[in-house]
Amino acid sequence: MPHVLIVDDEPAVLFTLRELLEERGITVRAENDGAAAIAALESGALDDVDLVLTDYAMPGLDGMALLARLRAYRPELPVVLLTARGSERLAARAIKEGAFDYVPKPFDIDELEAVVTRALELSALRAEARRAAVQSVLGKPFVGRAPAFRAAVDRALRVAKRDVPVLVRGETGTGKELLAALLHSGSTRAKGPFIRFNCAAIASELAESELFGHVRGAFTGATAQHRGFFARADGGTLVLDEIGELPLHLQPKLLRALQSGELQPVGGSQVEHVDVRVVACTHRDLLAEARAGRFREDLYYRLAVVELTMPALRERAEDIALLAETFAHSAAERFGIDGLRLSADLLPALQARAYPGNVRELENLMTRLVALSESATIDAAQLAALDADSGARPSAATSTGTFRQQVEQLERTLLAQALEGAAGNQSEAARALGLSRVTFLDKLKRHGIG
Repeated sequence: MPHVLIVDDEPAVLFTLRELLEERGITVRAENDGAAAIAALESGALDDVDLVLTDYAMPGLDGMALLARLRAYRPELPVVLLTARGSERLAARAIKEGAFDYVPKPFDIDELEAVVTRALELSALRAEARRAAVQSVLGKPFVGRAPAFRAAVDRALRVAKRDVPVLVRGETGTGKELLAALLHSGSTRAKGPFIRFNCAAIASELAESELFGHVRGAFTGATAQHRGFFARADGGTLVLDEIGELPLHLQPKLLRALQSGELQPVGGSQVEHVDVRVVACTHRDLLAEARAGRFREDLYYRLAVVELTMPALRERAEDIALLAETFAHSAAERFGIDGLRLSADLLPALQARAYPGNVRELENLMTRLVALSESATIDAAQLAALDADSGARPSAATSTGTFRQQVEQLERTLLAQALEGAAGNQSEAARALGLSRVTFLDKLKRHGIG
């Protein structure tokens, strides 16, 4: 459902426009002056707006000033000015400065409706273009309508063209790589390489060589020159996933690369220059890690020129049904299953679940349901059977037994769900629960999981 913001100091105009648009299934927000609209904009309340209709002649902040602020904050948002008849010169100036169109007052309803329809179509096309660009980079769907998700996406789009390092924060499995892909696809580097390096996925002694490269003979086994991830990302974007896991001894070298674009391969004497935008992703609070001595504070401030946060799935619960449908049909297409449908009782069951592994856990769950289904319809009974097979248990609220037994049941459920959400990766599952890997493995063994 489209969202339109109307800004006008005349109550009668606000009432008429609201009635007209709401009759056509459009959600309307109204403000009686430009300053109130800007306050709502800065609070994040307008992150889900698809179109702004604003009067030109208003006390205080007029329509042209509001247009300039909107263009600076959300350049992709269509803005239509309502102007007095005979103000064609003013209207031409507005369009030159970025307005989508103008409508003279008193407005003709058919004309207004036509302009609103075209503006909303443009907004939808721009959103679809963003989805296509991200999908081409990530190779996976880009879906979500929840305000928290749209706010994160809109902020990423706003900063995409500003060629500065960005730190993306979010819990494990939330899809931080989505914002990284948006930053790349919306930047001037979009035609350059998009390279990802997982700082937690490689042994500490090999990380320097993988990031910065090495020359032949640099160490035993270095039989040829090796280009590191920085060099491979030259002219594009380098995503440093799980940056909080980067060994301390490598952090000064990363800081130098960020500050000057200079890097020195392991064993080499020549300094290389690269032009790379770095997007770092983490589930940790890096500033707290820095204050605890586990991360360099100067590196944190160099990485976090802009900070973005990807919301957890519980903060965008209204997207669960949409994501479940998307993941299920994507899996069905891969498995060659035609006519897949999700039953009416499945979606409430999915929405009632906890997702410690966030979107990744939901994607994994839907893929397993589709893969194991014996029919083209997936229902709540199949979900329950899958839970039983994986050793999941009801929540403590529906459990029976002593307090200790219920606590053990809940712990077993959380462990199983975290492992499922991390697609079997024990280190990621442990991080999602805030446990050390040793403690996590000990608990898996005690509960007979895995």
